[in-house]
Amino acid sequence: MKKRIALLLVVLAASSALGAADRLNIVFVLFDDMGYGQPKSYRADSSFKTPNIDRLAKEGIRFTDAHSAAANCTPTRYGVLTGRYPARIGQFGVLKTYSPPIIPKTRLTVASFLKAQGYHTACIGKWHLGMKWVDGKPGEEKKLPIGAKLTDGPNSLGFDYFYGFTHARNIGSIIEQDQVVANVRGIENQPLMIAKALKYIEERSKEKKPFFLYFPMCPPHSPIVPAPDFVGKSGLAGKEGKYADWVYQGDHMLGELLDALERTGQAKNTLVIATGDNGAAKRPYPPLREAKSSIYEGGHREPFVARWPGQIKPGTVNHQTICLNDLFATCADILGAKLPVNAAEDSVSILPCLLGKATGPVREATIHQAPGGLAIRQGPWKLVSHRSGEQELFNLESDISETKNVAPENKDVVKRLAGLMQSYIDRGRSTPGAVQKNEFDLSVSFGGKDNKKKRRRKARKQE
Repeated sequence: MKKRIALLLVVLAASSALGAADRLNIVFVLFDDMGYGQPKSYRADSSFKTPNIDRLAKEGIRFTDAHSAAANCTPTRYGVLTGRYPARIGQFGVLKTYSPPIIPKTRLTVASFLKAQGYHTACIGKWHLGMKWVDGKPGEEKKLPIGAKLTDGPNSLGFDYFYGFTHARNIGSIIEQDQVVANVRGIENQPLMIAKALKYIEERSKEKKPFFLYFPMCPPHSPIVPAPDFVGKSGLAGKEGKYADWVYQGDHMLGELLDALERTGQAKNTLVIATGDNGAAKRPYPPLREAKSSIYEGGHREPFVARWPGQIKPGTVNHQTICLNDLFATCADILGAKLPVNAAEDSVSILPCLLGKATGPVREATIHQAPGGLAIRQGPWKLVSHRSGEQELFNLESDISETKNVAPENKDVVKRLAGLMQSYIDRGRSTPGAVQKNEFDLSVSFGGKDNKKKRRRKARKQE
């Protein structure tokens, strides 16, 4: 507890005097399993209706090369809130209802950082980062008894308010703050989430404090349970129609948030970001290769749109490589606050991109992960290191579908990228600053003996 308080004091002490930005609200909307090719603004011939994602793209900026930290749910959410690659803690899979928390209370999150900056903070929706249940295992995996209490959840990591559920497989158990308050049918879950989010926006409009709303929804992840108001609204029939209705319901919730900001007079002073946590489940969308859980582009390249009236030029398209981890450093940059050395180690501010002032790449390189391995992206090059030991190199500029492994004829690029990825691992960070410690022993072997001590000494010299 003392360590956490000290971290917050460091953040407060480092903060610069805030001007107009101290009233900027931040809304981060996270779709679940949203494929890059699903919104029409990303694929014109898409059969899905996504008018509100497309609306944000028109009213703000659309990134074409944005990536989640991982190709599946839990690790990406770790990256969003901590600004750190989840491979550093060995988190490659997803958690269950009774999984313990993977973010310690001593680690600064984007929520605790913003709270220290005077923000009111809320998480409404899917958590999926683990919780400690006071009552042990109080029920079955898919249902928690009303009244069951938890600790070390969202409230312990900087969120003033939490209303949501553990994960999509337990969508029926509703949690408010630190206890289960209801059990509902799956079809009722998302209407409850958006109603609570709209109420939250309404309440915040009456306060002077700026707010941070993290809204991780369920669509289009299974269970596919569109509410009655959305059945048939996609215009498609059968099983595909039900899924498309669910996609449309998620997009409609985004629209309701945008409308609520307009209605309460807060739209002009709110940065809204909408994106997805990984690719669509078992739904590849050409030209990208594969889908959710894959180390290839279909697993982690995401739609990413943002609007900030008066700051982001409407209709902007940006082709820089960015990562969802970058939320943390971007918030700090907006507020003019310096981050502690042991926080947001893999987060880079994309504020220059948002404002149209970037003169070059904001990221040196970006790490991707999936259950099957790691990859590093720099410029057109992407090096994939599979758990099997196989390495593949792709030039995404000429081969976005990752059809041809060009590693044999580009051994110098392979060695350089593998060395850079290993340096990120050894230094415990991919941003400038003091060497930090990983909680999981990672290694990328690219030829020769893997001398861990030698690598760590070299990392310290590079500080």
